[in-house]
Amino acid sequence: MAFPQTRMRRLRASAGLRGLVRETELSAGRLMLPLFVMDSAPAHPAREPIAAMPGIERLSISAAVADAREAAELGIGAVMLFGIPAEKDEQGSGAFDEDGVVQVAIRAIKQALPELLVVTDVCLCEYTSHGHCGLLRDDGAVDNDATVELLGRTAVSHARAGADLVAPSDMMDGRVGAIRDELDGEGFSETPILAYSAKFASAFYGPFREAAGSTPAFGDRRGYQLDPGNGREAVREAVLDVQEGADMVMVKPALAYGDLISAVKRATRLPLAVYNVSGEYAMVKAAAAAGYLDERATVLEILTSLHRAGADTIISYHAKDAARWLKEQRR
Repeated sequence: MAFPQTRMRRLRASAGLRGLVRETELSAGRLMLPLFVMDSAPAHPAREPIAAMPGIERLSISAAVADAREAAELGIGAVMLFGIPAEKDEQGSGAFDEDGVVQVAIRAIKQALPELLVVTDVCLCEYTSHGHCGLLRDDGAVDNDATVELLGRTAVSHARAGADLVAPSDMMDGRVGAIRDELDGEGFSETPILAYSAKFASAFYGPFREAAGSTPAFGDRRGYQLDPGNGREAVREAVLDVQEGADMVMVKPALAYGDLISAVKRATRLPLAVYNVSGEYAMVKAAAAAGYLDERATVLEILTSLHRAGADTIISYHAKDAARWLKEQRR
């Protein structure tokens, strides 16, 4: 109907009215907190600051348990583990070592906090001496099929240690189906897979590479991660992962990819995760430190927008702060 009968501002007039009709409501249970767990000697500090990511640290096993406990107390839905091994090699063997840093961390967190969901990143890049996400051929290219075999071994080792959900992030072709077969064959048919289905070769990953020590020694990852200009290809990747047995899919990065969050959600109809990545986090922290942005309002707006676009789960370094702020809002 025409003005003045239709007045859209009527339901915006007070906080109570706005809350009554709000379409998207963010909650701490929708958030997942990434943790960088390091394999460090007892003499080393339990926490190492990451310069490019203020407020985020590399953690010893005991410190990771402490941060996981804090996340659980804040109502955060899950933690996601990334391993930083003491040593690396050409094969990334630390990724599938039954006593590797992530495997030890899983057992420690699940022993202390059995109800908290522990999700693991399944990839080789943090464990290879060359920094790529798989085994290399003689010509320097990543060998897709040989890498997939090791990813399956890695996922099984995580499940055996007690991981609630495994998340392959390598972008090798066929890895979801291979991991599903390996998990099922080893008696872990109930362990779900969260596939990094639409993972782009993004400039927003820079701070993560400092945090995890995973910068490639040569070249880049454009040969296996998605071109940022290719939306239809991203949807196709997600659909293929569903066909291979993925239980959840992911879009990464998040902030510049709202169109694909919606498109992948429509195409797959599966629970969808998004990764609010390190560069997105660092930009907000830098702008807030300079006084250009209200950090709290900006973070909650970003996370709400991702949920609105179709994300069921949001992996974010802001998770602890956001959970505190949401708790304060409810008082």
